[in-house]
Amino acid sequence: MADIGAFGPSLPAEYGGGGMDEIAYGIIMQELERGDSGIRSMASVQGSLVMYPIYRFGSEEQKRKYLPKLGSGEYIGCFGLTEPDHGSNPNGMITNIKDDGDAYILNGAKMWITNSPVADIAVVWAKDEEGVVRGVIVEKDMPGFSAPEIHGKWSLRASITGELVFDNVRVPKENVLPNVAGLKGPLSCLSKARYGIAWGAIGAALDCYDSALRYSQERVQFGKPIGQFQLTQKKLAEMITEITKAQLLAWRLGSLANEGKASPAQISMAKRNNVHMALEIAREARQIHGGMGITNEYPCMRHMMNLETVLTYEGTHDIHLLITGLDVTGLNAFG
Repeated sequence: MADIGAFGPSLPAEYGGGGMDEIAYGIIMQELERGDSGIRSMASVQGSLVMYPIYRFGSEEQKRKYLPKLGSGEYIGCFGLTEPDHGSNPNGMITNIKDDGDAYILNGAKMWITNSPVADIAVVWAKDEEGVVRGVIVEKDMPGFSAPEIHGKWSLRASITGELVFDNVRVPKENVLPNVAGLKGPLSCLSKARYGIAWGAIGAALDCYDSALRYSQERVQFGKPIGQFQLTQKKLAEMITEITKAQLLAWRLGSLANEGKASPAQISMAKRNNVHMALEIAREARQIHGGMGITNEYPCMRHMMNLETVLTYEGTHDIHLLITGLDVTGLNAFG
């Protein structure tokens, strides 16, 4: 993935990124997820949740130290925000840092962290002694830091997922991201990643649609290919229509992102719409495959299971709906 420029495609080349625009980044995410959501997740985390915050909020020394190695794949990174008891409400986090001279002492735990068991560094968000959220770069060999893998997932099985556990981890002060304070830091990273998801989900939908289209032309029942039946054509026609609408939404969002005008609410709308669209298409495509659709010979069930995770992570389906609701009404439904 590093060789094809999938890590940080829209970050400057001088720091190990691809130097491309936001639409190119989106198309790369689309094509990776056409393969598997877990592959796109890995690239999404590396580029948008690890490289991006270091680039945007890090010191020049931090950028030079970490970004080229992350861009080349020499380092793998992960992003620690979600906690066992605080998912949709990140402000409730209890992971914390306490001043200890030339370092901070980090305690707490993070959950559902893509890449964590194999990561060389983790960008971790924790509250300082004043309750302000800070970003710190934790390296895997720091004593007291562990990253156990989560097993038993039915979804996103190609993605390595784990926890981050901090037991009096001593983090040098030079590892604190100096140019950000508060939740706007991690939330801006999530906007970048959610934008990639809005494109990525289209790839999963395309793979399901392509498979269903081919199957409908080859599978013969009642003396003719099932693609000749009206109900099959209805399914296929609606699939490609929904995919095209999602592509137009992502393209327009990408155009706005290139101008620095894409708002978090717009990104939420696209993430929610496009993932839901892809999940519905995976289900319809599975129907066209009939019984064969539940086998691993075809991709529909794998994408369907993966998309159940994508529907939930980086903002659940319902939370993104409420973000749109807040945007249009000006009234906060979050409590």
